[in-house]
Amino acid sequence: MDRIKRLSYEVLVDHKAKFGSDFTDNKKALNEVSIVRSKSLKNKIAGYITKFIKKEIREAKEKQARIEASKSEQQFEKRSEVELGQDEDETAEDEDETAEDETE
Repeated sequence: MDRIKRLSYEVLVDHKAKFGSDFTDNKKALNEVSIVRSKSLKNKIAGYITKFIKKEIREAKEKQARIEASKSEQQFEKRSEVELGQDEDETAEDEDETAEDETE
């Protein structure tokens, strides 16, 4: 397996833009950029490249989702703080009015 990973990384370093998340297209791209005589080895390398690219895409989506969740959470916290601040102001005004009513 180390041989497959090593060969895949060597190909990806120079030609990453030619590969995507489709196995068949990756086999064709691998034929263009290198000479692999063994069909089995070619399929394993193309398969590993496909798996690697899909993993990168998935991780990028997860990272973006975490960033968006964090942003929405921060916005929610800001709204909550503003609402709490308004509630505290209203409560303080109500207490002042109650205190004035009691003194009369």
